[in-house]
Amino acid sequence: MRLDRYFSRRRTLDLESDTLEGALKELLKVSTSRFKDLERKKLLPGLLQRENTMTTYLGNGVALPHLRVKMRRKYVFAIGRSKEGISYEGLKNQEKVHFVILLLAGEGARDYLNVLAAVARLVKDQAFVDMLLESESMDKLHEQLTAAFGGILAVSKKTRQSSINRLMLRQATRVAKGAHCDSIVVFGDTMLSRPVEPPDEFKDVKSVLISRRAKEGDVEDAVFDDVIQVRSFSTGRLAQMRSAFLVGLTRGVFKTSDKICCVGGIPSSDLFDTLVVIDLKNEFHALLAERENFMPSDVSPEVLERVIGVAMELSIEGREGRPVGTLFVLGDTKKVEHMTKPLVLNPFFGYKEEDRNILSPFMDETVKEFSSLDGAFIIKGDGVLVSAGSLIHTPEFEQSLPSGLGARHAAGAAISLATDCLAIVVSSSSGQVTVFRNGIALPLVERSFGGKSL
Repeated sequence: MRLDRYFSRRRTLDLESDTLEGALKELLKVSTSRFKDLERKKLLPGLLQRENTMTTYLGNGVALPHLRVKMRRKYVFAIGRSKEGISYEGLKNQEKVHFVILLLAGEGARDYLNVLAAVARLVKDQAFVDMLLESESMDKLHEQLTAAFGGILAVSKKTRQSSINRLMLRQATRVAKGAHCDSIVVFGDTMLSRPVEPPDEFKDVKSVLISRRAKEGDVEDAVFDDVIQVRSFSTGRLAQMRSAFLVGLTRGVFKTSDKICCVGGIPSSDLFDTLVVIDLKNEFHALLAERENFMPSDVSPEVLERVIGVAMELSIEGREGRPVGTLFVLGDTKKVEHMTKPLVLNPFFGYKEEDRNILSPFMDETVKEFSSLDGAFIIKGDGVLVSAGSLIHTPEFEQSLPSGLGARHAAGAAISLATDCLAIVVSSSSGQVTVFRNGIALPLVERSFGGKSL
């Protein structure tokens, strides 16, 4: 998402205030000076009220206060830096905020949550935030910001690829043509010190880059036809494969009948050492046996991607050092609600839908905190969190599950069979993340349960 067009050097400044309220006043001053339809005195109370309702701190010393306003423009950004840091209530260990990114969004901006998420993804990179903090001038900082948000982050100086990498990429083209593959997929996280440099032969075949670092418009992405951003939670070769294919199917990047030639290696090894051809119909044969469309009709791809991302993070990180198991039920909400009842008071009741949408980066910590509750998260197809701590009671479920899968997996399988939904389960014992559709399990990370591999 290209956001650089909304940045202005006039609205990039070093902050003089040492409090959040003072910083907001400074940023509002430069944001409203040229726009007559924006009034500082009316905007400040709204921003402070949001802070009192829900924190806008993202971590890494960055806060993202934001507000919908009535204006002709779609977005207005203002960025303030404080090298000394400003006080922010609730931060631990005397942590301070060094960047305040103010976002004003027009009432008609439909991709508002996606913009918030895009900013959050970028500033979660500690190295990027440190680079901005150390910038010697505001001109340099603004240049770095516009480059990053424009999708052209500076990459390390290109060095000549090894002969093995060049050979693997050339052979991938030959294998793809010989096996009648529809696409070549390159796992970009294999490369650490240099970008992927595909050969000229890639122009004759559809190519897709898979990488946790991939951003729309990134320089190395320009040579690929599509880009899929998927985080790897394993050091294994092609560790992102199933998650990436699932995301690609939901987005329409791949078709269920596609054959795909994959090139990858151990993450951060700088060496491609694996070439494999995958037939998606065989890979997902159980899930796609009865229907071509894996996705429920009311679920948007970006919501599924976000839920899987949160589930994966819970799987690896747990919560406060302890493993966590939870269940997300996504889509067909009206029918699902008839098969659930609350185990606790609903923590999401009474909040605006926009404030409790899982696409919002500020919901990450909230969802992770409530994941310790028994029961399931019920989520609409557009990402709105309906409830947490919901008990699922479905008609009798007779399909057997692999040994080692307990009540949470049985509930996920049952609700996915009884309704047109997806269920994503995080196992508290193994960290396995499993997607259920029509009662059938798709493990996103291969692990063994009771001697049987899912």
